[in-house]
Amino acid sequence: MSRFETSDGLSLYFEEHGSADGIPLICLPGLTRDGQDFRYALPHLGDYRVILMDLRGRGRSDYAQDPASYNILTEAGDVIALMDHLGLTRAALLGTSRGGLVAMAIAGTARDRLQAVILNDVGPDIAEEGLGRIFEYLGHRPAAKTHAAAARILEAAMRDSFANVPEGRWLEEAQTFYKETPDGLELRYDARLREAMLAQAKALSEMEEKPSLWPWFAALDGLPCGVIRGAHSDILSRETFDEMRRRLPALQAVELSDRGHIPFLDEPDALLLIHTVLKDIK
Repeated sequence: MSRFETSDGLSLYFEEHGSADGIPLICLPGLTRDGQDFRYALPHLGDYRVILMDLRGRGRSDYAQDPASYNILTEAGDVIALMDHLGLTRAALLGTSRGGLVAMAIAGTARDRLQAVILNDVGPDIAEEGLGRIFEYLGHRPAAKTHAAAARILEAAMRDSFANVPEGRWLEEAQTFYKETPDGLELRYDARLREAMLAQAKALSEMEEKPSLWPWFAALDGLPCGVIRGAHSDILSRETFDEMRRRLPALQAVELSDRGHIPFLDEPDALLLIHTVLKDIK
């Protein structure tokens, strides 16, 4: 177990795997998830120095005193603090969903710290359909009382957007989302993430001119970079995926036909893209 301290005094968890001499690859998880997001890909990444990070308020990391600090720029600063703690001048980033937004924020604010960026099912525009689905569960304890029951609910909910899923995978996912206790399932993240997200959504709705994430994405130009999309994703639309490819012709891109949000990253085509991007690092 390893930890480091943020500029505002939080203790955040990380762990390292793979080759100590390999390209440093920092893996940034989804909104409500932690470093376990990458456990399916991990066995295939042994040539790299893989660093799994629990963002503030998630998993084994401290919860913030002020939920307003659950924002992309603060989380990007935490990633830079981890790099400084490890003595890394530069690193590659693999960001899933929210983690991909954090990766783009770093590209836009500290590009010189990056060797490569890979985005898993996320882009500069977030589809409203997916945001609505996220707010339905964000910050709420599930009705299911056990991991097994939650797995059955997950499987039913994802049936239309996922196929050829490895046996037992939805149980593993339930274990990633929730901690099983005698009183039922508990969240593995700070429920005040909901409060933070709602406040940010309200602030955005009151702006006459909405900020765009496309300039952050444009900062990836010249870096080895890639994007993975689940063909049934409700977060990364086909239109945004195509526009990303148009704006960055060198972008490595793959669409997984039997995945929604989010691909697990042990799919052969996803792994091929990851390796292809990282091999382009000079």
